[in-house]
Amino acid sequence: MLKIKRAYEKKESTDGRRILIDRLWPRGLTKAEAEIDEWIKELSPSSQLRKWYGHDPEKWAEFKKRYVRELSSADKKDLLDDLAQEASHRNVTLVYGARDTEHSDARVLEGLLKRRMKRQAARP
Repeated sequence: MLKIKRAYEKKESTDGRRILIDRLWPRGLTKAEAEIDEWIKELSPSSQLRKWYGHDPEKWAEFKKRYVRELSSADKKDLLDDLAQEASHRNVTLVYGARDTEHSDARVLEGLLKRRMKRQAARP
């Protein structure tokens, strides 16, 4: 099972492996408070894209396109496939810091990984 959760929410037993997917550590949160198992910065939007977007909902549609393009690079393919495979067999929670839960890169990544999980499940 794959889910997303803000870093400021308490860890739950159903979270499974907690992976921080932001390029920057969430403000005001200690490592002990966050209870992160792994920090995969490579899955976050590039600094250039993150700064351009600036969490502006009017740029959301274009941000999604650009972010998916970044995630489609060859160096990220294996990482995404492995993560989708893992989430098919155990609980994985993608952790992020953004306040806007609807216009977050975590939403984009969650959708991309869920599509990969479906494709993997459909293979013989």
